[in-house]
Amino acid sequence: MSDSPDRADGGCHCGAIRYSMPVAVQHHALCHCTDCRRHSGAPLVGWALIRQEELDVSGTPKIYASSSEGRRHFCGDCGTGLFYTNETVFPGQIDVQTATLDDPDLIPAQIQIQTADRIGWMERIGEMPAFERYPG
Repeated sequence: MSDSPDRADGGCHCGAIRYSMPVAVQHHALCHCTDCRRHSGAPLVGWALIRQEELDVSGTPKIYASSSEGRRHFCGDCGTGLFYTNETVFPGQIDVQTATLDDPDLIPAQIQIQTADRIGWMERIGEMPAFERYPG
C-alpha cells in the first residue's frame, strides 16, 4: 500500500483488508485487559494509537460494539481483529492491532497497560523455556 519509510502496512489473515499507518504513533501499548484477551484469544494485544485520518484502509471491516462506547473492527471473512475506536476515551483517534502489521518491529512497544487483569503466568514469560520453532 505504501512505499514510504514513514508508514507501515498491515492487514488481516486472509488479505481482504489491508491498511497503511504512520510509524510515528502516540503510543504503542500492550494491553492485558479481559476484553482484549477475549476478543483476540491471546494473552495480550498490542495497540498503536493514531489519528483516524492517518489510517488508510482498503476493504471494509465489520464493527462490533464491545461496550457502550467501544467499537472493535475486524475482518468479516477471517475474523482478524484490526482496530478499536472509543469516541469517549480518545475522540478522533483509532487503535491499530500491531501484531497485524507486516513488520511489527517497525513500531516498538513502549508500555504495558491494564496489568491488573494480566494472566498470572504472563508475569513469568521471560523465565519459560523458549524454542525458535515448535519443539520436536
